[in-house]
Amino acid sequence: MKTQTILKDEDTFLIPTYRKMPLALVRGKGCYVWDADGNRYLDFYGGHCVTALGHCPAPVVDAIQKQSERLLFYSNVVYNDTRAHAARLLAEMAPLHRIFFCNSGTEAIETALKIARKSTGRSGIISTRNGFHGRTLGSLAATWNPSYRNPFKDVLASAHYFAEFGDLESVESILSRNEDIAAILLEPIQSIAGIIEASSDYFQKLRELCNRHDVLLIFDEIQTGVGRTGTFSISEQFRVTPDMITLAKSLGSGIPVGALLLSDRLSDEVQYGDQGSTFGGGMIAMSAVIATLESIQNDGLMERAPEIFDAIETAIKPYVTEVRGHGCLIGVRTELSTSDILPALRKNGVLAGGSADPNVMRLMPPLITNAEHISEFADAFKDVMVRAHA
Repeated sequence: MKTQTILKDEDTFLIPTYRKMPLALVRGKGCYVWDADGNRYLDFYGGHCVTALGHCPAPVVDAIQKQSERLLFYSNVVYNDTRAHAARLLAEMAPLHRIFFCNSGTEAIETALKIARKSTGRSGIISTRNGFHGRTLGSLAATWNPSYRNPFKDVLASAHYFAEFGDLESVESILSRNEDIAAILLEPIQSIAGIIEASSDYFQKLRELCNRHDVLLIFDEIQTGVGRTGTFSISEQFRVTPDMITLAKSLGSGIPVGALLLSDRLSDEVQYGDQGSTFGGGMIAMSAVIATLESIQNDGLMERAPEIFDAIETAIKPYVTEVRGHGCLIGVRTELSTSDILPALRKNGVLAGGSADPNVMRLMPPLITNAEHISEFADAFKDVMVRAHA
C-alpha cells in the first residue's frame, strides 16, 4: 500500500484521537524507519520515547519469536518461568524491588493511585502543573492540561491538587491546608511540557516533606526510566528513593508493557484482588522485557546516554537558545516554532517531536545512537536553521 491509501483508510475507519504526521511508516531497523513510499528517516522521536534499543532490535525479535513458539499467553492465575525471569531481572536493576506488570503507563499510574489511597486511607493526590500522567479517568485527574480534564470534570476524582513543579513551598501550602493527602505524583522531568527540570535538592527536600507528613512519593518514570537518562531510574541521580515508580515506554522495546515498582513496605499492604490485569505479565511482553533489560545491561547502554546528550548539545549549540534534559531525553529551544522546524526536518529525513512549548523540540534518540547518527541529525538540523534565517 502506498502512503495516500494508508492515510485514507486510517482517516476513514479510525476515530480521530491523534494529530498525526502525514507519514505512513512500514518498516524500521536500528535508528531508522522507512515509509510506504520507500523514504528513509533517522528516528530521534522513537514512537514517543519507546524505542530505547532502536527499531526491531535483534535480541528482542529473537526472544519474541522463540516465546511465541512455546507459550503465547496464560493469565496470572498460574506461575510462569518467563514472567519470573523478567520480574527478577527488573528487580535487580531497579531501585525498588516489588513489581506489578500491566500493559501501559496509564495503567501503571492507575494502579499506583489505587494503592496509595488504599494503603493510607486518604484520597487526596498532589500532582504538578504542566504534568502529564495519562488519559484514563484516574490518571487524567492527575494530569494538568485543562483541555484534557474539563470535558470530564464531573466524573473525575475531586481530591486532586496541583502544585508548581520545582516549588517546595507550593507543595507545603497544599499539605498545610489539606489533611487528606495520600501521595505526591510527579514526573521527575516534565517531558510533554518541554523537558522541564527541577534540582536534586528539590527532590531530596520533597522526600523529606513526604516523610514528615506520612505521604507517599510516586515518580512517573514512564519516559525517564529504563536507562534513558543515564541510570535505570533518574531517582538514583537525585539520591532519592520514592515509594513507587511507574514504567512503560522503553520497557518492552515496542511491545505493550507497563510496570509499577513498589517498596517492600508498601507491597506488604497489597492484598489479593486489590488490582488485576488479564494481559499484564503476558509471556510475549515478558520475553521482550527480558531481552530489553539484558541488552541495556550487557551492552552498557545506560552509560552511553550522557555521552549522546553531550555530543548532540555540542553539535547544535551554535544554532539554538538552549539544550536541556538528561541523557536521551532532550529539549531543544530555538527562536523558531516547532510547527516550522519539525516538517522541515522531515523533509531532510529526520523525525523529532514537539512539546507543549511551541519553541521546544524534543529529541528522544535510542541508546544505540552513535557519532554518525548525531552528525546526520546535526547536518539536517543546521540546514533547517540556516534556511530559516537566510
